[in-house]
Amino acid sequence: MAENSEPTPTGARRLFPRPLGLHLTSAMMGLTGAAAAAPLARRNAVPWHPSLRTRAETLIADLQGVSDADLTAAIWQQAQRILGDMLRGIQAYQDHPYHRTAPDMPTVWQQGAATLSDFGGSGRPALFVPSLVNRAYVLDLEEGNSLCRWLAAQGSVRPLLLDWGKPGPVEKHHGLGDYIAGPLHSALDHAVAVAGGPVPLVGYCMGGTLSVAAAQLFREKVSHLALLATPWDFHADISAPAKLFAESVPTWRPVLDVFGEMPLDLLQSFFAALDPGLAQRKFTRFARLDPDSEAARRFVILEDWLNDGVPLTARVAMETLGGWFGENLTAAGRWIVDGQIIDPARISQPTLIAVPARDRIVPPASAKALSDRIAHAQVLEPQAGHIGMVVGSSARSNLWSPLQTWFDTAG
Repeated sequence: MAENSEPTPTGARRLFPRPLGLHLTSAMMGLTGAAAAAPLARRNAVPWHPSLRTRAETLIADLQGVSDADLTAAIWQQAQRILGDMLRGIQAYQDHPYHRTAPDMPTVWQQGAATLSDFGGSGRPALFVPSLVNRAYVLDLEEGNSLCRWLAAQGSVRPLLLDWGKPGPVEKHHGLGDYIAGPLHSALDHAVAVAGGPVPLVGYCMGGTLSVAAAQLFREKVSHLALLATPWDFHADISAPAKLFAESVPTWRPVLDVFGEMPLDLLQSFFAALDPGLAQRKFTRFARLDPDSEAARRFVILEDWLNDGVPLTARVAMETLGGWFGENLTAAGRWIVDGQIIDPARISQPTLIAVPARDRIVPPASAKALSDRIAHAQVLEPQAGHIGMVVGSSARSNLWSPLQTWFDTAG
């Protein structure tokens, strides 16, 4: 598969996780806040979340007789241990020897920064569309953990994987409609020419949202539609940090005007805001792993991919974070592409919707909104997270095999 990034050279130390400063600041603020709030908490002056109230009451009772000074000192000691574990985990990740080595698949089409990789096989061609935010190779993570390579080997489909690439001179003024009418439509035309007729369209995450539009606008070229962890109702179960972040998008306009894009670190800040404590938890766990273990290698593979993102053009940033997250244009029936309101109810092709039950990036309710609009859709609900559904240890049983079966039986 042709790559449009510069991976960390073998032997070089990684500089991520990005944005590193934000991850460290979030961890330190959380731990500092815990120490500062402890005296108030023991006096029941903290508004506990209902799910924590019983545990909090038990803890407060256990702390009777412990002075505020001793309690604060104990919390600071624990906070320093936790932060130390996180830092050791980050250092172990930065120094880990693993680097992605999956051989590139042939590039059979290119338009601007976008390329199309052909995974071969004896099956019918199918176009796979990833998110604009993260790199396409999550669908081809490594030779032993690749949805596209596995499907090609089964003989059901011949995956053609679209890689959007990093926005360059051709794409710098693109909005969502330009990506759909431009590289997505052209890649679809190439797939149709190879197949000699309409082809299945498989969209992952934000790529699925774009694929809904493509299936409506270019319906005669799309035979089937598979939507994997695809957001539609952006206000369904939206977290408070994500809502606040989306509502603040207009204040970033000067940044977008200066750079002409949303810088990657700013974009990563949005995902960090979905769960501010995630980096501290996962790197603390990683610090305890044997660096030679399979678990450690899997962690590094995914973390490298997460940090190998691409910036969004200024227009796409405003349309997705402002229009989708902020105004919920998709679910409100106000998302317009090429003069048409994009309405999933107009999708007539056989459709599969995969909704990972433990998705914290696309809440299940957001993805299920599509099944409410596409009445004939088959819904798959794997017990997995957003990324784990595609590349986790159970990905073959959770998604790969059911997707292959659907290709074979959907007609």
